[in-house]
Amino acid sequence: MKLTRRAFLATTAAISLYGGDDWVDLFDGRSLTGWTPSENKKSWKVMEGQLAADGPRSHLFYTGPVRGGSFKNFELVVEARARHRANSGVYFHTNYQESGWPEKGFEVQINNTATGSGGYIERKKTASLYGVRNIYKQLVADDEWFRLHVAVRGKNIQVRLNGALVVNYTEPDPPILAEGVTRERVLDRGTFALQCHDPGSKVFFRSIRVRPLPDDTPEPPDAAEPVSGELARDIITLGAANIPLVDYHVHLKSGLDLEQALKHSRRWGIQYGVAINCGIGHAAEDDATAIQFAESLAGQPVFIAMQAEGREWTRTFSRRAVERFDYVFSDSMTWTDDRGKRMRLWIADEVGEIDDPQAFMETLVDRTVGILENEPIDIYVNPTFLPAVIAERYDELWTEARMERVIEAALQNKVAIEINNRYRLPSPRFLRRAKQVGCKFAFGTNNAGAHDLGRCEYAIRMTKELGLGWQDFFVPGAWWPRAIERKPDALRA
Repeated sequence: MKLTRRAFLATTAAISLYGGDDWVDLFDGRSLTGWTPSENKKSWKVMEGQLAADGPRSHLFYTGPVRGGSFKNFELVVEARARHRANSGVYFHTNYQESGWPEKGFEVQINNTATGSGGYIERKKTASLYGVRNIYKQLVADDEWFRLHVAVRGKNIQVRLNGALVVNYTEPDPPILAEGVTRERVLDRGTFALQCHDPGSKVFFRSIRVRPLPDDTPEPPDAAEPVSGELARDIITLGAANIPLVDYHVHLKSGLDLEQALKHSRRWGIQYGVAINCGIGHAAEDDATAIQFAESLAGQPVFIAMQAEGREWTRTFSRRAVERFDYVFSDSMTWTDDRGKRMRLWIADEVGEIDDPQAFMETLVDRTVGILENEPIDIYVNPTFLPAVIAERYDELWTEARMERVIEAALQNKVAIEINNRYRLPSPRFLRRAKQVGCKFAFGTNNAGAHDLGRCEYAIRMTKELGLGWQDFFVPGAWWPRAIERKPDALRA
């Protein structure tokens, strides 16, 4: 999300939407006047008109005269640039602390490529409302100036990154706090702070401007509706625990457009991977259509996914086209049996009667293992799906031996297993065994349209029941190279 002139104008339009010229510069470009550093005060320097965070952990708190350093409703614009693997943040509604991580207030994350330390790998990317509404896709390049626009009005928090709305969180009444988190992330009032995270995190700020708003400012017309209840608490709790809340299997069809999907995503705090069906007889049947789809989503706060349909897809699409996508997924719902009969398992007429379910299962497992071993896919979706005619015998037909073959193939070929919301698959028994051997997992809905775009309820329930942690979850390119990089020869040049 490079800050081009067009993006700059979009950001300016978003800022001026609320009227007024009463913006105040909090950084004078020459000194730390109005700011007080906490521990390791030498980590903050002013150089060439920029405020530099460079050194051991320290937080720089605004303690100047504007509103006495106490803001409830406001708009804040920060222009920043992060070096490779830098971790930082912008806090609001916080208070000065002599040392440690700020215990009060919210943080807007700055992290393009930071990896973490001590075995911990940070998944929350730039513009995340840290631990509350997280962004998991990198939207800004290292060493590139970007603009964060943070607006708090009433119970609503909005974060824009280079003009694009990426967070729209409305605090419910009563507020929801993540289980086990002691930091006070509740809307109140307080000052701003900048973060110097560690000696390896070098971040620069060249403009920090605020527009204070009256204490009785209402929520904006486009504020997301608040969500509450057990599911809303689970989402915040898992997000705070670094579990990537991404639905990697979303389709724009049957009345669902991108803006509707993004609105749903922002409200619930689940980022999306938007997929196009690619294969003979599907939405994209050639390179040109697939590339056009990927380009249409460039710069949007979503992952871009290819759903590979049918076993001939590797001959239909080239490496050049597939490389445009963040990841590729497929299932074992379309295949040809040993007699040459091609079938799509969700269409009863194509499946017909299954005279010998045991033989059918052996072929299904063979085809599934073949897909996992030979095709360049990152996620195995709709896992363990059975045709309706035998679906009631799932527990019987998915024997330990059959599960083991599929799980081992997924593990050895670095293919994540989807926890599918639409079909409630795979079974807890399958997932438990996959966890034991070290497989990675991914949330996925596979919606048919706008009416069934879920909230990953089944995946969240399985995450809790099986005690899955952030280490168990797939993120494109994070644990290992993408499948297209690992198996390039599986596709035509």
